[in-house]
Amino acid sequence: MKHRLKTAAGRAKYKLRQQTVEPVFGIIKSVMGFRQFLLRGVERVGLEWQLVCVAYNLKRLRILGAGLKLTHQT
Repeated sequence: MKHRLKTAAGRAKYKLRQQTVEPVFGIIKSVMGFRQFLLRGVERVGLEWQLVCVAYNLKRLRILGAGLKLTHQT
């Protein structure tokens, strides 16, 4: 890892991690408090993870104000 971070290409590639998915996991863990699964089994854990992701996305939409962009059509 030290060798990779010494090169310009390695630093650039590592910096991309900051803007992709890692912040999402950090927010889910620290802000939303999701640290462990409560259910057992691959299917149930998958469903639980989907619920966590839906909650994160709804929260994000609310924060970004996407709900305000919808207009009521009559």
